[in-house]
Amino acid sequence: MNSEPITKESSRRICNHMNKEHGDAVIAYAKYYGKFQTFKSAKMISLSPVSIQLKIDEQTLEIKFDHMLKDCSDAHKTLVKMIKAIPAL
Repeated sequence: MNSEPITKESSRRICNHMNKEHGDAVIAYAKYYGKFQTFKSAKMISLSPVSIQLKIDEQTLEIKFDHMLKDCSDAHKTLVKMIKAIPAL
């Protein structure tokens, strides 16, 4: 994941990885950044240089980053930083 650009392909790969391996983080993003209290499902559906989009039940939530992502490595670091910023739920 060095300096690979963010493309449709890398977005799809990152979303699949997050949904399969880090579903708890996706749920935490929905609760903390999206202020969702109760829902049945949360999935990351896209990642762009400016935001991630989550599908929470039937709604789409956009969570903007605090900066423009440079590449996939920056995306990884930013998603980790975002999860670490969430107080214990």
